[in-house]
Amino acid sequence: MSFMVLVQQSGARARTDGERRVAAERMARMQRYGADLKARGLLLASDSLRSDEEGVRIQVRDGKRTFSDGPFTESKEIVGGFFLIDVHTREEALAIASECPAAEWTIVEVRQSGPCFDD
Repeated sequence: MSFMVLVQQSGARARTDGERRVAAERMARMQRYGADLKARGLLLASDSLRSDEEGVRIQVRDGKRTFSDGPFTESKEIVGGFFLIDVHTREEALAIASECPAAEWTIVEVRQSGPCFDD
Protein backbone atom coordinates (compact mmCIF):
# COMPACT_ATOMS: atom_id res chain seq x y z
CA MET A 1 0.00 0.00 0.00
CA SER A 2 1.27 3.44 -0.88
CA PHE A 3 1.09 6.36 1.52
CA MET A 4 2.08 9.99 1.13
CA VAL A 5 3.87 11.54 4.04
CA LEU A 6 3.23 15.26 3.50
CA VAL A 7 5.41 17.79 5.29
CA GLN A 8 3.68 21.11 5.99
CA GLN A 9 5.51 24.41 6.23
CA SER A 10 4.43 27.92 6.98
CA GLY A 11 4.43 30.50 4.21
CA ALA A 12 7.80 31.77 2.99
CA ARG A 13 9.44 34.74 4.68
CA ALA A 14 12.92 36.13 5.13
CA ARG A 15 15.11 34.26 7.62
CA THR A 16 17.76 35.49 9.99
CA ASP A 17 21.25 33.94 9.96
CA GLY A 18 20.32 31.84 12.99
CA GLU A 19 17.13 30.63 11.33
CA ARG A 20 19.09 29.70 8.18
CA ARG A 21 21.50 27.59 10.28
CA VAL A 22 18.59 25.82 11.95
CA ALA A 23 16.96 25.27 8.55
CA ALA A 24 20.19 23.76 7.17
CA GLU A 25 20.44 21.40 10.15
CA ARG A 26 16.82 20.38 9.72
CA MET A 27 17.32 19.78 6.00
CA ALA A 28 20.29 17.52 6.74
CA ARG A 29 18.14 15.51 9.17
CA MET A 30 15.38 15.20 6.56
CA GLN A 31 17.88 14.00 3.95
CA ARG A 32 19.15 11.33 6.36
CA TYR A 33 15.53 10.28 7.04
CA GLY A 34 14.90 9.90 3.29
CA ALA A 35 18.16 7.98 2.80
CA ASP A 36 17.17 5.62 5.62
CA LEU A 37 13.74 4.99 4.05
CA LYS A 38 15.45 4.26 0.73
CA ALA A 39 17.95 1.89 2.37
CA ARG A 40 15.05 0.04 4.00
CA GLY A 41 13.33 -0.37 0.62
CA LEU A 42 10.29 1.70 1.66
CA LEU A 43 10.77 4.87 -0.37
CA LEU A 44 9.08 5.17 -3.75
CA ALA A 45 9.73 8.90 -4.26
CA SER A 46 10.45 12.09 -2.35
CA ASP A 47 11.06 15.72 -3.09
CA SER A 48 10.80 19.23 -1.74
CA LEU A 49 8.38 21.67 -3.30
CA ARG A 50 9.36 25.18 -4.30
CA SER A 51 7.78 28.15 -2.55
CA ASP A 52 4.15 28.96 -3.25
CA GLU A 53 5.50 32.25 -4.67
CA GLU A 54 6.37 30.21 -7.76
CA GLY A 55 3.09 28.29 -7.78
CA VAL A 56 0.08 28.82 -10.00
CA ARG A 57 -3.51 27.89 -9.22
CA ILE A 58 -5.77 26.95 -12.12
CA GLN A 59 -9.54 26.94 -12.23
CA VAL A 60 -11.92 26.18 -15.09
CA ARG A 61 -15.44 27.52 -14.62
CA ASP A 62 -18.02 27.48 -17.39
CA GLY A 63 -15.26 26.66 -19.87
CA LYS A 64 -13.14 29.67 -18.85
CA ARG A 65 -9.65 29.06 -17.52
CA THR A 66 -8.16 31.36 -14.92
CA PHE A 67 -4.64 31.33 -13.54
CA SER A 68 -3.61 32.84 -10.22
CA ASP A 69 0.09 33.31 -9.56
CA GLY A 70 1.43 32.83 -6.05
CA PRO A 71 2.09 33.67 -3.38
CA PHE A 72 -1.26 32.69 -1.99
CA THR A 73 -1.82 34.97 0.99
CA GLU A 74 -4.77 32.96 2.26
CA SER A 75 -2.49 29.92 2.74
CA LYS A 76 -1.35 29.61 6.34
CA GLU A 77 0.44 26.34 5.67
CA ILE A 78 1.58 24.78 2.44
CA VAL A 79 2.96 21.39 1.52
CA GLY A 80 6.73 21.82 1.57
CA GLY A 81 7.62 18.32 0.47
CA PHE A 82 6.67 14.68 0.52
CA PHE A 83 7.81 11.09 0.91
CA LEU A 84 5.87 8.44 -1.01
CA ILE A 85 6.31 5.16 0.85
CA ASP A 86 5.23 1.58 0.23
CA VAL A 87 4.28 -0.35 3.36
CA HIS A 88 1.96 -3.19 4.36
CA THR A 89 -0.37 -1.38 6.80
CA ARG A 90 -1.63 2.04 7.84
CA GLU A 91 -0.07 1.46 11.24
CA GLU A 92 3.34 0.92 9.63
CA ALA A 93 2.90 4.16 7.64
CA LEU A 94 2.05 6.06 10.83
CA ALA A 95 5.06 4.62 12.63
CA ILE A 96 7.37 5.62 9.78
CA ALA A 97 5.84 9.11 9.54
CA SER A 98 6.27 9.62 13.28
CA GLU A 99 10.01 9.03 12.78
CA CYS A 100 10.10 12.01 10.39
CA PRO A 101 12.21 14.76 11.97
CA ALA A 102 9.83 17.44 10.66
CA ALA A 103 7.17 16.23 13.11
CA GLU A 104 9.25 18.00 15.78
CA TRP A 105 8.71 21.47 14.24
CA THR A 106 5.71 21.26 11.92
CA ILE A 107 2.78 19.07 10.91
CA VAL A 108 3.33 15.80 9.09
CA GLU A 109 0.24 14.41 7.39
CA VAL A 110 -0.22 10.79 6.23
CA ARG A 111 -2.60 9.96 3.38
CA GLN A 112 -3.08 6.64 1.63
CA SER A 113 -3.05 6.80 -2.15
CA GLY A 114 -5.87 5.26 -4.12
CA PRO A 115 -7.89 5.54 -7.29
CA CYS A 116 -9.54 8.87 -8.11
CA PHE A 117 -12.84 7.13 -8.63
CA ASP A 118 -14.41 3.69 -8.52
CA ASP A 119 -16.32 2.25 -11.48
